[in-house]
Amino acid sequence: MKNPYDVIIKTVITERSTDLQENHRKYTFEVHPQASKTDIGRAVEKIFKVKVTDVNTIKMHGKRRRVRLQPGYTSDWKKAVVTLKEGERIDFA
Repeated sequence: MKNPYDVIIKTVITERSTDLQENHRKYTFEVHPQASKTDIGRAVEKIFKVKVTDVNTIKMHGKRRRVRLQPGYTSDWKKAVVTLKEGERIDFA
């Protein structure tokens, strides 16, 4: 993974991720499925100009959905929870 914009797909904004941002300096991102923890940490540091102390990853399985009468699944994806150094923060606005 050379380009950091290929590693980080988008930010995950949920009630739980917002609470983690405000209270624990942890930010949640949807990342490329083959990205390693070091790739993710370097990409966040390069894009947002912050210092990363820890990266946790989770493989999220697709949920079962139905469109009209046809059953199927949403896509699998990979989630990364990135912890920043004390005093650092990312401003998405």
